[in-house]
Amino acid sequence: MNSAVRSPAVAGRFYPGRAAELLREIREYTPQVETGRIAAIGCVAPHAGYIYSGAVAGAVYSRLEIPKRSVILCPNHTGKGRPLAVMANTTWQTPLGEVAADAELGALLLHRFPALQEDSSAHRGEHAIEVQLPFLQAQRRDLNIVPVVIGTSNFDVLRGLGEALADVIGDCQEEDREEKVLIIASSDMNHYESDAITRVKDHKAIERVLALDAHGLWQVVMNEDISMCGFGPTIVMLTATKLLGATSATLVKYATSGDVSGDYESVVGYAGIIVQ
Repeated sequence: MNSAVRSPAVAGRFYPGRAAELLREIREYTPQVETGRIAAIGCVAPHAGYIYSGAVAGAVYSRLEIPKRSVILCPNHTGKGRPLAVMANTTWQTPLGEVAADAELGALLLHRFPALQEDSSAHRGEHAIEVQLPFLQAQRRDLNIVPVVIGTSNFDVLRGLGEALADVIGDCQEEDREEKVLIIASSDMNHYESDAITRVKDHKAIERVLALDAHGLWQVVMNEDISMCGFGPTIVMLTATKLLGATSATLVKYATSGDVSGDYESVVGYAGIIVQ
């Protein structure tokens, strides 16, 4: 029995706070696809207010087969808590109901990678995992998650967490070949530069993600001054998915906030990518 519940921090601000309105909005953002859904290993999905990034996130989730177990990796926007923070035993609440912690997977990951620590303070006000949950809940109500906040840019640490994640998921899948785990990297792209500059910078980063090149992504973000907030989570996801057998990545949708606001002088970029 989970002893703690993490209440919504941004319901009513980043997304609708009432269940009926939230579901209606999710359905608008997740159109029915004619081809079958993909049993992907990983993905990148944005985490801004739904008015800005909901269409990009929805384009990803409308194409995915959502398994029972997901690991959701996000950046630390609040600056609080440990550099690598998980809540392995905490139920998450949204207007659509509760999402259970995958306590087994969380415990295995904590044991395998001691730099990761149980810490609620990094999660309490953080929006980047929370905004993913309604998209997942709309498709799968019996969802279990391992939520991880990442507040380090150290490549060796990020690669180590990715390797640990691959080990833990691989062991679970050896025991049960039907067991699927989706690794979600919650990330927006470049921030607060012009639309023209942002698109150039973002596509340099996206190119490395599509090549499944974790170190290349780290290099281009650092060298080109790309303010992709979730590059750390994306590096962890790419490291893990490659070890788990991923061979390709697809850019499903790209947009900037300017596409909605009409302000092209200062935008945020959003990319939706599926890794399989």
